[in-house]
Amino acid sequence: MAHDFDAFARRIVDLGFINDPWLDGLPRFDATPTVLSPEEARELSTAGEDLAAVIDEAVQLLLDDDEQRAAFLPLLPTQALMLEASQGLWHGIARADVFVTDEGLQVTELNSDTPTGEPEAIVLGLLGRQDHPELDDPCATLAPRLAALWQTMHARFVDDSARRVAAIVYPTEFTEDLSLVRLYRQILEESGWQVVLGSPYNLGIDDDDRLELFGEHPSLVLRHYKTDWWAERQSVWTDDTVLDPAPLSAPLQALLRAQAARTAVVVNPLGAIASQNKRLMAFCWERIHRFSTPAQQTIQRLIPYTARLESMHEVQLRADKDRWVIKSDHGAEGDEVIIGRLTSPEVWEKTLEKARPGRFIAQRYFQARRDARGVIENHGVFVVGGEACGIYTRRDRGLTDATALSVPTLVRRS
Repeated sequence: MAHDFDAFARRIVDLGFINDPWLDGLPRFDATPTVLSPEEARELSTAGEDLAAVIDEAVQLLLDDDEQRAAFLPLLPTQALMLEASQGLWHGIARADVFVTDEGLQVTELNSDTPTGEPEAIVLGLLGRQDHPELDDPCATLAPRLAALWQTMHARFVDDSARRVAAIVYPTEFTEDLSLVRLYRQILEESGWQVVLGSPYNLGIDDDDRLELFGEHPSLVLRHYKTDWWAERQSVWTDDTVLDPAPLSAPLQALLRAQAARTAVVVNPLGAIASQNKRLMAFCWERIHRFSTPAQQTIQRLIPYTARLESMHEVQLRADKDRWVIKSDHGAEGDEVIIGRLTSPEVWEKTLEKARPGRFIAQRYFQARRDARGVIENHGVFVVGGEACGIYTRRDRGLTDATALSVPTLVRRS
């Protein structure tokens, strides 16, 4: 088995995007594909598109209601500035994490801020198709769809005189997303863009409201730096503090000035500060009557019942912890996610005691379907410009985290 994976790992590395097929000495991938029927693939894709539509409706509703926005999204000043400046724009590419249960599909989130998994999905789809030519790769169009998205947003929001220079802005001190940076760079260069890389700290702006990054003037900014990292930083726990809480004021002002002057466009838009916030799912359920009829049906079909933590009765949460999951507003998957049935009563009690008000949700636990080996599959449905265009599957025995195995997702033709 190790020999088989070594060969598969070499094929992954040879494609040029991913150079780390192992994590802490263990494989990150499995060559055995998940094979979906056309009906299953359509159902997953529809779920991703429907969830994105609900999130968009929720963002627009809260933009028009200061009181409800303050109750469900108590944004810090710089976060509020990003949302206001975005004028409701939040979407470019998103990934809906969809699970199969005995009661139907359920989603845990729509990662609409800095979604990952694109390189893995594209590479695994390509290799899976080589090994199984009788099957289709649902991610085959993901790269060209990204190129079309960036071109469309640039044409819509930037003046014609701007040069085709694209910046990929990301946390350069981290290495885990370099495969995504390599992928984005190749797609851009193949589409005729000049590409410059840097972090927010490298951004500036000139007297003509043009962004500056290492001597270039990018008019397209691919933002792979989380929105909540641009703003004030505050721990979600009342007994903890953040060492550097100040917002990235100068880089953010540069982005906002360039955006207002139509010299640059940011993708994903900064309005993702709202769409990424998990408390938006609480708004969907607690104010479900505010939504359109199709959106109400989607909420009830796909989103586990969700409420603001502060609106729940603590006695109920303590007595019935196995039925609940507590999540912070911007926590990543597997991080700041406390599953009641997997948590000791002592840790559960401490979570309720130390959770900062306005930062958490309680979500009804659901049991994802397991195969004969006890493995769960998390289907990440990519949605670009509102339309599904790829499925990225990870397998795990519990919470999807860094130990999950990424696998090819293929679709039967009939």
